[in-house]
Amino acid sequence: MPAPGEASPDLATETFLAHRNLLFTVAYEMLGSAADTEDVLQETWLKWVGVDLAEVRDPRAYLVQITTRQALTRLRTLGRRKESYVGTWLPEPLLTAPDVADDVELADSVSMAMLLVLETLRPTERAVFVLREVFDLPYDEIAEAVGKSPAAVRQIGHRARSHVAARRPRGDVSKAESRHALQAFQTAVDTGDLQGLLDLLAPDVVFLGDGGGVKQAVPRPIVGADKVARLLAAGHNQLPAQSLLPAEVNGHPALVLKLDGEVDTVLTLRIDDGRVTGIYAVRNPAKLSHMAEETALRR
Repeated sequence: MPAPGEASPDLATETFLAHRNLLFTVAYEMLGSAADTEDVLQETWLKWVGVDLAEVRDPRAYLVQITTRQALTRLRTLGRRKESYVGTWLPEPLLTAPDVADDVELADSVSMAMLLVLETLRPTERAVFVLREVFDLPYDEIAEAVGKSPAAVRQIGHRARSHVAARRPRGDVSKAESRHALQAFQTAVDTGDLQGLLDLLAPDVVFLGDGGGVKQAVPRPIVGADKVARLLAAGHNQLPAQSLLPAEVNGHPALVLKLDGEVDTVLTLRIDDGRVTGIYAVRNPAKLSHMAEETALRR
């Protein structure tokens, strides 16, 4: 029997599981780290089981509020960890189901390119932007979640939208265009086709690598089509034939490098106006655990 004021374990569990994928998505978009997101969900669950469900008018909103508060606390801790991180920090890639790509707004919001844009926001700005722009929560609910007044949340949201708009990928890229660009990129890398790469890359393309100090990766961003193309063409000589495999990562076409049957690197692209402007290579083994099976994301 639950203690007075506590929820029935069965009802609490059923309600939490019904919204778990949504809560995971909220926390992941705020953190960019699946491992930290799982911790946030565990903390959310521990708080949720102590709640009197009879007093909860909207379980979904209540759970989102708990998750947001826990994620904000975790986000500040994560910020301190990033300061001592070895090399470039990139978000943790997720192997996603095809239905994530079908929801264009969701896929855009969890793309590696967008998560990197969200990294440039302050914690509260990021929370407000995610809850309003991605999940369309009312301002009063967001205010409850972040501990601000609705008026303050509106101001924060306006500031965050302007910041993101100036940095997000330019122009809509269809699934077909993304897949075509990825296939051309894969072919050029597989064959070491330097000119083919130069034709695909924007003049100011940026290559970022994340090895976490565990795997070899470029220590700082490499900028410029010529430098990036030469790096990729040179890498062709060190890889087994056909070792790059297509996959759906964070709702978008991506490439996975497998060596001896294990995921070694996840490559995702940012595409602007038909050219590749960003290449993100995650090699840190601690960030590849969610590439083994599909992660369900929901709005």
